Amino acid sequence: MSNAPEPDDPLALQAQLCFAVYSASRALTGLYRELLAGTGLTYPQYLVMLVLWEQGTVPVKELGERLRLDSGTLSPLLRRLETSGLVRRIRSSQDERVVRVALTQRGTALRDSVEHIPHHVLCSSGIPENRIPELRSLLERVTSSAEAASVEVRASTEPTSNKEH
Repeated sequence: MSNAPEPDDPLALQAQLCFAVYSASRALTGLYRELLAGTGLTYPQYLVMLVLWEQGTVPVKELGERLRLDSGTLSPLLRRLETSGLVRRIRSSQDERVVRVALTQRGTALRDSVEHIPHHVLCSSGIPENRIPELRSLLERVTSSAEAASVEVRASTEPTSNKEH
């Protein structure tokens, strides 16, 4: 008796889209870990820095939305970046609930030492450069569709309120 899944088994690991995406994500994150080793940045910190290099000073809320991170995950990341002297958090004088994140000189200068990374990752992907926009588009579609489906599932499984009480 073999443990090999049937070819049409919907629960076969290799048939799962989620596993293919998960495996690719882990492999890419591992590559980034190696490429970022000399910078002192983790992959999530690198993502924060990418947004700041692209946009300049950004409200924490907007940064979380761009990176799809909640405040419980983002706050410690920002604290470590601030401790490293790469960013500073600035509370708004008009509304003290609003905190903006800005690059320091050191954070701005770090950009030069990581500028080669996207090209290195692209070359390491095994995908022709002209196909990358198509892959990115497909992954963005998977992300938005999965997020929408998650909202629908959550809404359909929430208990209805009991109005008799």
